[in-house]
Amino acid sequence: MNYRRWYDRDPILSKAMRILETSDDKFQIQVALNLIKVIIEHNIETNTFNTVEDILTAVQEGRCEKGNERWYDIDLTLKTSVQMLENCSEEMQSKIARSIAELISDKLENSYDDDEELDEDDEE
Repeated sequence: MNYRRWYDRDPILSKAMRILETSDDKFQIQVALNLIKVIIEHNIETNTFNTVEDILTAVQEGRCEKGNERWYDIDLTLKTSVQMLENCSEEMQSKIARSIAELISDKLENSYDDDEELDEDDEE
């Protein structure tokens, strides 16, 4: 199968990225920061990162000037996190996709709970 975008190879990752793409800026940045953290943690667990220099190199590689017209190029943090993810192996991307999906689900649930609290405050 021919995929349009690199992250469409994994259905969970593809869906998570679509949700992220249509989310507001604040939510995207929150997820991006958590994504960088998750990528670093997974790479430490698998001994891909052994030193602080390894982490800094991965972040720097994630900041490469690859393009400026993709939806995630609008913010440096978001762009860095997505490119760091792209630089991971497919196996690692698949593992991280589940973490992203959980993270997005949790954030959306918390957002929904906050909206309900606001609605309750309006009723009083």
